[in-house]
Order: sequence, then structure tokens, then C-alpha cells
Amino acid sequence: MELTRLTENIIILLALLLLVGVISTKFSSRLGLPALVFFIAAGMGLNHFVYYDNPFLTQLVGTLALIIILLDGGMQTKFITIKPVIGSALSLSTIGVLVTTVLVGLCAHYILDVTLTQGLLFGAIVGSTDAAAVFSVLSGRNIKERITSTLEAESGSNDPMAVFLTVTLISWLQHPDQAVWKLVMSFGLEMGIGLAAGLLLGWAAVKGINLINFDSSGLYPVLAIAFAVLTYGLTSAAHGSGLLAVYVMALVLGNNDLTHRQSILQFNKGFAWIMQITMFTLLGLLVFPADLLGIVLPGLALSLILMFIARPAGVFASMLFSKFSFREQVLLSWAGLRGAVPIVLATYPLIAGLEHGQLFFNVVFFIILTSAVIQGPTISPLARRLGLSGEVSEQSLSLLELVSLGKTRSEMNHLHIHAGMKVIGRRIRELGLPPEVLVTAIIRGDQIVAPLGDTMISEGDTLYLLGPKAERRRIKEIFSFRSTSLTTVPAEPELIPEPLPPVNQGSLVPQMEEAEEEEDNEDEAGRENAQKYPHKRRSGNK
Repeated sequence: MELTRLTENIIILLALLLLVGVISTKFSSRLGLPALVFFIAAGMGLNHFVYYDNPFLTQLVGTLALIIILLDGGMQTKFITIKPVIGSALSLSTIGVLVTTVLVGLCAHYILDVTLTQGLLFGAIVGSTDAAAVFSVLSGRNIKERITSTLEAESGSNDPMAVFLTVTLISWLQHPDQAVWKLVMSFGLEMGIGLAAGLLLGWAAVKGINLINFDSSGLYPVLAIAFAVLTYGLTSAAHGSGLLAVYVMALVLGNNDLTHRQSILQFNKGFAWIMQITMFTLLGLLVFPADLLGIVLPGLALSLILMFIARPAGVFASMLFSKFSFREQVLLSWAGLRGAVPIVLATYPLIAGLEHGQLFFNVVFFIILTSAVIQGPTISPLARRLGLSGEVSEQSLSLLELVSLGKTRSEMNHLHIHAGMKVIGRRIRELGLPPEVLVTAIIRGDQIVAPLGDTMISEGDTLYLLGPKAERRRIKEIFSFRSTSLTTVPAEPELIPEPLPPVNQGSLVPQMEEAEEEEDNEDEAGRENAQKYPHKRRSGNK
């Protein structure tokens, strides 16, 4: 009976945590704070009622959460947006992290009264920015795309560097006789294996998701997550960088034609939030508030050094030969948020049983909180002050909610009409679509336009197309862009798959048949008018 009551209490507690976590995201977006602040606060509040001291479980949950977060962020990152800044992002992920590690490590050596190697270990733990915090704060903000693309690419790719430095320095503390050149070779090998594994398993994931026909569309997101976890596991087992492999695999997955893309993306978003709530709550539980009182001054000093000295030095050092202006580098320096990765890395010394492991964890925890509270709300105002604010980004919302149909060779896609496409100003009957491909709906502004033969395609429209998967290439050719040196859009249109409705239920097919019938009636009326008034022509036949 007592076990049953305990189970019920735990379930109620988990439900309350999820509710508080979800509702707190509304306040975090308004205040500009990363949601992790509220999740950690919830964990610290529970610390008075629940005793939790399991660094291994926290590290395991944290690693799984990072896999899901990198999968979500990588799939939403378009390669065409990060391609121009990939060099700068990689420089920040390597040189920037190394410079930050050294500067923070030297200061920690004196402020925390630890050895130089231990100080460098602390610097490595806080050296990387965090994908979850960056994606959370930058989402929907009006900061120019060049800056956000660089920050997102950096946050997704600098985790492997921080993990390598942390693990290497822990190993060095345990075995001081290791040769430095072996460590450098190990770094190159890890990154190479991670990159190759990410590309290979990303390709395999695209093929697997597109070729397998499940009865339920809900299985495709599960398959994508399974590929992500498998990528991390296999790469780590091969002594490669698992986090780098996951991010590269997610980029490959997100930049290819993918069946049930929207289902996968929406599921990933929800699951990533659940993992963040769980991870940061556990991290909050792992901290004893009384221990934080003794490290406020050294924690605040190191936090200020990281924000105002180490991070800017890392950014400016890695951007020496880049085309980023001084103002852009200032914003990049300030927007380097810390979050889940440093706290998860802070569990490594605890598990390894190193001296000062608990001290490092507490100080890192304090730095993460101050970074989120101070830097998070001020990024957008600073961008406006520096003149680096762009137009407010709007999410492309799908107005159709369709039911999935498995085991079919047809698919529903939606395609946005960009400036420069050949089809702008042409009627649907003039497009030359294959007979099996139907335009089922057109979204124009906030209205749904019924597609007819004489319906003209306009810039900004979103077309929903139903047709065989084999006709994808032909559709892309029809909706391609005009050849011009001024075109700044992608080389080919992006078809975004939608779940396909069953033919025996829903209202889409009757609407299609209605539209076809109306078009046939229109053609028949046109022929009758042509016979009565041969000197006139229909505008659609010009």
C-alpha cells in the first residue's frame, strides 16, 4: 500500500513538473531568459523535499537530452544558411573554445586555489556554448540571420571540443605521464571519425526513413530518434566524437527530402522540451543550495571574467581573418550562452572522483545561472543598439492537419513560392504538371484559395501538392528558379512532405474532385461560348 502511494506521489510530482516547465516557457520567452533557469529553479526547490545525489544518472539523462537537442536543432538548420559562415563557426568551435579554456583556466588556478591542470579542466568545462540555450533564446528573435546562423552552428559544433578537452584533462590528471602529441592525434582522430560517421549514418537514416512504409506516421519520429541515438553509440564505441556525429547526421537528415518531415520535426520539438525539463530539474536536484553560498564571490568573479574577458578574447582571436565587423564580433561575444553542456561536463570530475569535483560542479552551476540571467535578456537589446537587428522572423505555419496513410507511394507536400521562381504569374493549367500530380490547395496570406485551372500563382503563395513520390524531381524542375546572377534563393525549391489523408475519410479528396468538376464545367462552358462567339477567346487560352 505504501509503495502504491509512493508511486502515485511520484506521478503527481512528474505531472506538476511538466506543467510548471511548459508554462514557464511562456515567461522565459517574454523575459528573454533561457527556459533552463526556471527548470533549474524547480529542481532546487524540490531539493528541500527530495534527496538526490546520483551524478551518473544525471550524466546519462544529460547525454540523451543533448542527443535529442542536437537532433532537433540540426534538422532545423538549413545548410544554405550556415554555408557562408561555416568557416567562422568552426574557428569559434576550436580556436575560440581553446582560448576561452586557457584564460578561464589560468584565472581559476588563482581564484579557486587549485593546480594549473585542474584550473584548465575547469576552463574546459565552461569553454563551450550551449545549443539548448542558444536555440531557445534566438528562436523567433529579430537578430540578423548571419549572426544567428553563426551562433547556432558554433553551439552545435563546439561541444565535441569541450568534451575532448574535459576528458583529456581528466585522463591527464589521473595519468600525468601521457605524451602531448598522442593527445593531439587523438583529437584529430575523434573529429574525423565523428564527421565520417555522421555523414554515413545521416545518409542511411534518410534512405531508411524514405524507404520504409509504416502503418502509422507516428513511428517515423521514433525511427529518426533511434538513428540519432545509434549514431552517438556507434561513434563513441569507435572512439569518435558522438555529439559531432549526431549534429552532422541531423544536418544531413534536415537538408534532404524526407518523408513525414513535419511529423518528425514537431515530435522532436516536444520531446526536446521534455528532455530539457528532465535534465535541468535533475541538475537542480544535484545542487545543494547551502553549498552555493560559499562560492558566490569566486563564482561571480569567474562568471564576469568569462563574459567580459575570456569569451570576447576567444571570439576576436578566432575571427582575425573573417569578414565579421567589430560590432558583429561584439554581439557574438555577448551571445555565447552557457547551459546544459557545461553542467553535464561538470559531472565528469564527480564521477571520476577527482579532488575539487564538487567545488567545480557548484561553481559551474553558478556561472550557468548568471550567464542565463544576465546575458539572455540583453542579447536582443544589444543587437538593436549595435544596429544588427533584422526583420522579425515568422514561423511558417501549416493550416492543414491531415491524417496519415501508411503503405502508399503517394505523398502530400507543401511548397513555398519564392521570388525568382519561373511559375510566378503563370496559371496552374500552364505549369505542365504530370497527370498524377494535383494542386490540392493554395495558402495565400491567411486565406485558402481553391485551385482551378485559371488560378494564377503569386509570390508568397504556399502550394499543397498531392502526387507520387517518383515525381519529386519533375516537380522541382517545374518550380525551379530563373537563372540570374542576382538570385539569392536556393538552387532548387524545397518540397516539405505532409502526412497524407486516407482516401475514404476527410474532406480533402471531395474538395479535389469538386475542383476538377468545376474546372471541367468551366471548360465545357468555354467551348459553348467559343461556338456562339467565335471572334472571342478565353483569357486562359491566350
